[in-house]
Amino acid sequence: MQVHISPSMRRITVSTTTGFLDPMKIKGAARYLSYRCLFWTMLLLVFLLPFVFITSALVTLEGANKCSSIGCFGRKIGPRLIWKRHTAPPNVPDRYSVLLGSTIQSAAELPESIEALVEEARMKQYDMPTLLMQLKGMVEANEERVRAAKLQEALYRHYASSGVPKGLHCLALKLTVEYSSNARARQDLPSPDLAPRLTDLALHHLVLATDNVLAASVVVASTVHNAADPEKIIFHVITDKKTYAAMHAWFSLNPLSPAIVEVKGVHQFDWLTRDNVPVLQAMETSQDMKRYYHGDHTAGTNISQYSPTILAAYLQARSPKYISILNHLRIYLPELFPELEKVVFLDDDVVVQKDLSPLWDMDLHGKVNGAVETCHGDDAWVMSKTFKNYFNFSHPIIAKTFDPDKCAWAYGMNVFDLHAWRQADITGVYHYWQKQNLQLNLTLWRLGTLPPALIAFDGNVHPIPPHWHMLGLGYNVKSSLESTKEAAVIHYNGQAKPWLDVAFPHLRPFWSKYVNYSNEFIRQCNILDRP
Repeated sequence: MQVHISPSMRRITVSTTTGFLDPMKIKGAARYLSYRCLFWTMLLLVFLLPFVFITSALVTLEGANKCSSIGCFGRKIGPRLIWKRHTAPPNVPDRYSVLLGSTIQSAAELPESIEALVEEARMKQYDMPTLLMQLKGMVEANEERVRAAKLQEALYRHYASSGVPKGLHCLALKLTVEYSSNARARQDLPSPDLAPRLTDLALHHLVLATDNVLAASVVVASTVHNAADPEKIIFHVITDKKTYAAMHAWFSLNPLSPAIVEVKGVHQFDWLTRDNVPVLQAMETSQDMKRYYHGDHTAGTNISQYSPTILAAYLQARSPKYISILNHLRIYLPELFPELEKVVFLDDDVVVQKDLSPLWDMDLHGKVNGAVETCHGDDAWVMSKTFKNYFNFSHPIIAKTFDPDKCAWAYGMNVFDLHAWRQADITGVYHYWQKQNLQLNLTLWRLGTLPPALIAFDGNVHPIPPHWHMLGLGYNVKSSLESTKEAAVIHYNGQAKPWLDVAFPHLRPFWSKYVNYSNEFIRQCNILDRP
């Protein structure tokens, strides 16, 4: 076969050498043929190159970039092409099944550290499943040690919070001695010319019941310091007989004029006797109550069965302070102050940071108790309390009487309308349920004075804005510092009281800023601000 191309590139002749076929003449426009080839080639590349780019990118992200040949690349992208026949994926063994098995070795046989594990694996030539089992055993053993340490911490914290620190005991003793030897420490509180103001309904009356002199000094000082009209402040401080002399001496020697402070002892109220006060009678006579609050809190109890949080709550519920008459004294406010109509009650573990005068102008809409509800708020842990957190709803009396999802409220900063209180007979309802709980061997509730108060004030609580009373600084280490700064009253409810060594260091300064560290008795008893 012969091919002849004309000089003009316009004619191509193809002929055979045998002569059987006539010469074939093929005419073609070579220039036009080249342009068309170029056009179709470019068009093909325009559609093909993006497809190749996208496919290669996907394969690269999945690890196909490790391939070093076109064949490997083709195998990688081949199964993904839609015209390929889909095949079932290979049966890959579960790589995590080894971690679901139980740990064989005991904690004593496990390596103490990662370095020891690596050395042991190198010497014994562990395969990967064996190494993972060893590592899992070490993690589980460490988790159990941490849990045991947290349980022990909860127990120690409970004992630390239940005792009286040496410094506070020293302060009370020195002030008692001062009361007996210094006439100025025994002067009338208030002076006789100011006594009529103790029942003046136009003034702002606050009540504090405590046997802690240092705590009382902070509550009163912070309230007066932040009051818009301190001359309207009347503080009624009630304490027990053993602390009366020390409490009286402190406020006599450290006046906060123009505010007025009155100190009264429980023994000065003639009617406050066991015969007239059922709660007091029950606390003194019930052996179950004495055993529950003053006995060995861990006797007969397997501590390891609790989580650290549950154990802390269990021990907190058994604090002896819950059977102190001072803790129950708030339920007798109408009898303690028969001439008053409206008071603000404060716990001794609070700090007042704002002016409280608007509370006396607050309309309670006929309710007895103005309080912050604790079933909703920014802090989901602290502000998530309903009736089911305080009562035993497995008991038929509780189950048929109350709603477990009903919102609870907080003691510690409360506005009480004493006139409405007397009409609703709140105290009588409180006594009735306390007797019921005692007769049923303390099975209706376990935690202090709040549960019977929740019942007694049921239907007589007016919710107030939460910024008036911030809770949890005594047990929630993650309390928001910004919210703490903005709250009117902050409450160190819980075991980590600010005057204890177990207090949270970053929350203590809100309280300690109101301690008079220049006082001679504070210095002598080594009550110093802690960093």
